[in-house]
Amino acid sequence: MNKRILTSIFFLYIGCAYLLAQEASIPSVKSAYTAGYWQQEVDYTMDILVDARAHRFTGNQRVVYTNNSPDVIDRVFYHLYFNAFQPGSMMDVRSRTIEDPDGRIRDRIFNLKENEIGYHEVQSLRQDGQELRFNIEGTILQAPLARPLLPGEQTILEMDFESQVPLQIRRSGWNNSEGVEFSMSQWYPKLAEYDYRGWHPNPYIGREFHGVFGRFDVKITIDKDYVVGGTGVLQNPNQVGYGYEDEGIQVNHDTSKLTWHFLADEVLDFFWGADPDFIHVKAQVPNGPTLHFLYQDPILAVNKTAEENEVYLEYWKRLPKLIVQAFEYANANFGTYPYPQFTTIQGGDGGMEYPMGTLITGARNLKSLVGVTVHELYHSWYQNVLATNEALYAWMDEGFTSFASNETMQYLFESTGNPHAGSMRGYQRLVDSGKEEPMATHADHYHTNFAYGRAAYSKGAVYLNQIRYIIGEQAFRSGMLRYHKEWKLKHPTDLDFIRLMEKESGMILDWFHEYFVHTTKTIDYGITSVEAIENQIGVTQIYLKRIGLMPAPLDIWVEYTDGSKEEFYIPMQIMRGEKPAEHDGKRVIMSDWPWVKPSYSFTISVPIENIRSVSIDPTERLADVNTTNNVILLNPN
Repeated sequence: MNKRILTSIFFLYIGCAYLLAQEASIPSVKSAYTAGYWQQEVDYTMDILVDARAHRFTGNQRVVYTNNSPDVIDRVFYHLYFNAFQPGSMMDVRSRTIEDPDGRIRDRIFNLKENEIGYHEVQSLRQDGQELRFNIEGTILQAPLARPLLPGEQTILEMDFESQVPLQIRRSGWNNSEGVEFSMSQWYPKLAEYDYRGWHPNPYIGREFHGVFGRFDVKITIDKDYVVGGTGVLQNPNQVGYGYEDEGIQVNHDTSKLTWHFLADEVLDFFWGADPDFIHVKAQVPNGPTLHFLYQDPILAVNKTAEENEVYLEYWKRLPKLIVQAFEYANANFGTYPYPQFTTIQGGDGGMEYPMGTLITGARNLKSLVGVTVHELYHSWYQNVLATNEALYAWMDEGFTSFASNETMQYLFESTGNPHAGSMRGYQRLVDSGKEEPMATHADHYHTNFAYGRAAYSKGAVYLNQIRYIIGEQAFRSGMLRYHKEWKLKHPTDLDFIRLMEKESGMILDWFHEYFVHTTKTIDYGITSVEAIENQIGVTQIYLKRIGLMPAPLDIWVEYTDGSKEEFYIPMQIMRGEKPAEHDGKRVIMSDWPWVKPSYSFTISVPIENIRSVSIDPTERLADVNTTNNVILLNPN
């Protein structure tokens, strides 16, 4: 082969490589619900040296970043969450200007002193050993890469930084209201997520998060009298004494500091908590994770007597057994927890979820303590394992978590009634307030905290209960397990979920999703009248009206004076299917109700004097915002 041919082949190769790179740089149009699903990957190694007295730490961080996308990555973004805790930050301004500020924040950030603010000071950032220029704006660091990262390639990002832990205000910080020294969440420079929508460098104003799945190898060096717990499995318990005290193992504490070494695989984030007064209790879920509980003895509630604090401590002692039962229930009904442990740590400002654990305040009655722990552990299902982008789909995280925790709390405390009645009341208050915004609103951009909270928690739970009503109990339950099985350790979207429920039920559900998520239209049906038909002996006609702007199928129940009941099921045309029977009693499938028609009527061959009542959905799953017209009593005695 002569030199001219070789030269031609060489330039042809270079040209093809350039064209491929250019094509790869075009943002992908594939989303999480297409066959081309992908997600990025990180591998963190961090060494942290804590100056507990000054509430500062120094750290070095090494991230192996894998580009699994079809795009060329030419820059990176990091979250610097602690920078939010400074006067004049976006979080501070947002809290002081929003109509209904969070009572935990208000103007507290604005009034922080120099030794109380939070910050991350980045000394250096390198890509594969080469220094990178970077720019920091508030809580976001942006850095152009020295070498663009092609699809399928890895690069190593190394950072040296110093940080000051803020006085505890929101989630993270030192000296929380119960005197816990360190609640360490959103505490390190965190690489932002890049997915099918592109980068997500959202400034931190105190709401939701999104993260990259990966491995965390974290070493925390802190004064020897601190007890530490957090994400991951502790690798050196024999060196720090963690969990070995009851086994009589002696630990050498001659040194002034100890290093706690944690490993966690396939998680989105890493949190930890530390306090000299923590005691450590373990419990084992049969065929499941080891549970760790770290809390103070005694619980130090503000303005409470010693006797009251002892009561709180007793509740913490009862907590492990109940959380073991909660995990067993969750594994059976919502999919198996995939990690080897879960750690509940007293700290923070209420309750907040993190991978493999949670921070919760401790001064609570038993039901509150169990309730907040159950709620936060379910975020391991609907925030970490099924890792939706919380900022875009807060209702899938908080709402699905609320739904599952509602049912689990009813199981644990053996209560009766509709476990989701509270969620429906919260949604009702949102509708009645006139402040409702579509659930599709980005979490940071709701006009009020009230609208965000009710949409994410209450309406999000009602969303699931409404699907349960539409497709039936069996399809819904199997669909929830299938959702966990098919999307665990991935980033599902709302469309992934609704498509899966369509497959499970065989019904078309896009209409429901579009109405309930993208609009504020509501369901309101009423029974206008029940009348005997003239000249037709023994025939009764039932008249219905759609009052709200959102349509829905209806379960109409007729109770007769002899005590028997009969269901009349009215599907909708746009569902392209019917809900299977959910009971063994009488059931009649009526003709479809086209959504454009405001009224509907049907006849039954029963004399009106033999009818005790007619009601719409006595199971209370239908998200009807005005139930005063849902029942007509004809012959109550």
